[in-house]
Amino acid sequence: QVQLVESGGGLVQAGGSLRLSCAASGSIFGINLMGWYRQTPGKQRTLVALIRSGGATTYADSVKGRFTISRDNTKNTVYLQMNSLKPEDTAVYYCLWGGSWGQGTQVTVSS
Repeated sequence: QVQLVESGGGLVQAGGSLRLSCAASGSIFGINLMGWYRQTPGKQRTLVALIRSGGATTYADSVKGRFTISRDNTKNTVYLQMNSLKPEDTAVYYCLWGGSWGQGTQVTVSS
């Protein structure tokens, strides 16, 4: 079983930055895919960014050039650096580690 603790969400003005963190513990050995998804009320959870064990990354078109996903293997932590934030980035952001989800962290971007 994997335990995930997310942090870093909050309220920021448009154009600002936030960094989300997702610390993993438990049965994480051998998990090769981590990432971030987001969800707004009444809508499906959608991909924001993925990172694989080899370092390859995938981004949603809407965040390319603004968001960066990274990982620190020594801390079993995945990060999402979010720059140039827009009001449409407002959502609950969920960390994915293998098949396990974090509890979600709210990101609100004011115009």
